[in-house]
Amino acid sequence: MSAGIDKGPAAVGQPRARRTFRHRAWRELKKAPLTAWFGMIVILGYFILALFAPWIAPYGESQVFDMPYSPAFYDEGWDPQFLLGTDQLGRDMATRLIFGARNTIGIAVATTLLSFFIGGALGLMAAILRGWFEQLLSRAVDVLMAIPSLIFSLMLLSIFGSNIPNIIFIIAVLDSTRVFRLTRAVAMNVVVMDYVEAARLRGERLGWVMRREILPNILPPLVAEFGLRFCFVFLTIASLSFLGVGIQPPTADWGSMVRENATLITYGSFTPLLPAGAIALLTVAVNFVVDWFLHKTSGLRDEH
Repeated sequence: MSAGIDKGPAAVGQPRARRTFRHRAWRELKKAPLTAWFGMIVILGYFILALFAPWIAPYGESQVFDMPYSPAFYDEGWDPQFLLGTDQLGRDMATRLIFGARNTIGIAVATTLLSFFIGGALGLMAAILRGWFEQLLSRAVDVLMAIPSLIFSLMLLSIFGSNIPNIIFIIAVLDSTRVFRLTRAVAMNVVVMDYVEAARLRGERLGWVMRREILPNILPPLVAEFGLRFCFVFLTIASLSFLGVGIQPPTADWGSMVRENATLITYGSFTPLLPAGAIALLTVAVNFVVDWFLHKTSGLRDEH
């Protein structure tokens, strides 16, 4: 008789727990308002464009044609070669918009992740250690927050250069001050709990206490803040590119595309509105999803 495999309660319970989680998540998604569904669909569409830009775009990112400022519409109708026209150098606007999604969104996501890693880790450490360490970090954050972040970013990028690593690091450090304050504020209410004190008394390391005891209990406000901070970082990068110190040519970027084609507004062309509309649409979509997530995690319920 062949020996059977002993499936204990944990082995049987894990797939059931996963199925229960998926069922609960799908049930919550079905109850989401239309604004949240609109935001999720838009975000999904943008990320598909960003991931598959080389296969979706009709031309190369920096491919130039001898047809600058070619309109999308002629007297005969829509131009099949350049669906959204061309820019001042003769580059296809549709292609630039698709690659701009990859560059702008990718850099914004990387910057937001780095800012949360820096600000979140320091905020948790400040909430646990207290004393001079918390005071030193808090005063340094106050100094950085007293300076307008856009002006400070302009100054630092003018000094150190406007390459992508510098953009990510400088904006992430400046934005991490907001993450630090939020993380410290919500973690202060958790570190005084008995289970955190018990973990520290039995000799658990600082990293273990932060990762296993505190972080899971402050995750909902941090996830919501991630969406909001992504919007601010995204708009900051677009603003820096519009001012000429952000993502540099020939890399496609929505902020620089608005600046390069701004003169066409005086001729009644909608070309500069395309990247501006792409920026606005993504910002609105992320805010719709964040508002819904905040409503769900705050414990509020709709009144019927």
